[in-house]
Amino acid sequence: MTRHTARGLVGLGAIAAVTALSLTGCGSGFSSSPSSTSGSDLTSSKKPLTIMIGSSGDAETKAVKDAVAGWSQKSGVSATVVVATDLQQQLSQGFAAGSPPDLFYLSSDIMAGFADNGSLKPYGDLLKNKADFYPSLVKNFTYKNQFYCAPKDFSTLQLVINTDMWKKAGLTDADLPTTWDQLAADAEKLTSGKTKGLVFNGEYARLGVFMAQAGGRLVSADGKTAEADSAENATALDYVKKQLDAGTFAYAKDVGAGWGGEALGKKTAAMTIEGNWITGAMSADFPDIAYKVAELPAGPAGKGTLQFTTCWGMAAKSPNQKAALDLVEYLTSAGQQLAFSKAFGPMPSVESAASQWKSGNAPLIPFLAGADYAQGVPTDAGASDVINDFNSQLATLKSSDPSTILTSVQKNLETVVKK
Repeated sequence: MTRHTARGLVGLGAIAAVTALSLTGCGSGFSSSPSSTSGSDLTSSKKPLTIMIGSSGDAETKAVKDAVAGWSQKSGVSATVVVATDLQQQLSQGFAAGSPPDLFYLSSDIMAGFADNGSLKPYGDLLKNKADFYPSLVKNFTYKNQFYCAPKDFSTLQLVINTDMWKKAGLTDADLPTTWDQLAADAEKLTSGKTKGLVFNGEYARLGVFMAQAGGRLVSADGKTAEADSAENATALDYVKKQLDAGTFAYAKDVGAGWGGEALGKKTAAMTIEGNWITGAMSADFPDIAYKVAELPAGPAGKGTLQFTTCWGMAAKSPNQKAALDLVEYLTSAGQQLAFSKAFGPMPSVESAASQWKSGNAPLIPFLAGADYAQGVPTDAGASDVINDFNSQLATLKSSDPSTILTSVQKNLETVVKK
């Protein structure tokens, strides 16, 4: 599972390095029209499968290789897992050369570019377990009315708190924030010396939670209209700007950290906004830091957060799509996803695994609770360019006018969102 941070990792936090527009223009030589979705037109052969992943570390690599080997033994189909060093670049090169992997990790923010140039096989409607996936995840991977690929796992953003600092400030569970005012009050009490009350990356992939809590979003729920320049979004950025000005909120870079988890570990943050990937990072890098996870407070419009997910993309030119589909169904089964969760921490993308996951991950339940109200990121081709520019402007929010920023983002979004 990959961390969605500003540290160059796969996902929205890595948007600065990748754009969907560039994917649309890559020289694949494929048809510009998406493949039709039909079980009868799936390719079949005796050729082995190649599966390309972007791994978060040894634990994820081993878990995926073991799972694929188990399927291979049962199916009789040879399969090899390749760990990419630069997943997007290697995928683009594979498509351009006409020799892409059969299956691969594919994040929702770059799917449209590959879909538009005909690189992907939209197989989602053929999945036997299609009805088991969380509806919001299916929506993340539905483009031009086609469900392209099976969500392999997902994460949401919630509030992560240093419990020692929390107690030292005289706070108890009764003080866990449920409103913006309470969050601001808690952050003020937790701010002391070099420690800021709440620290997060200065990017849409974090500030977007406040936009959602205010009732705003970048693109309408039906995906047809750009809605960046709204009163709701202005309210959210005004709130964050006020706390940044007060010195109780801070960006990670301003406290000498690359992301919120590092700030929490270095004790320059008492709270941060992160996803469930933080558990592995804290265990590996800051094992002595005690922390707890709580749901983010509600804003003027209620609860809100952002959701990140990756799917199992399938190549339109794979010579063995029937076997690839069978492997995807195996990898996304409840049992296998629970095994992945135990091995390296992701939340299962199927609802049938929720109860068992909760029983084994009680401290992390707030992350799963976010599935009921989380927003996905825009998936239009070119949207990542817009968000990259948005991130650049958010970096100077403390000295900028939120309305001016949103007006600029609105103009840019309107050029890529389908009317």
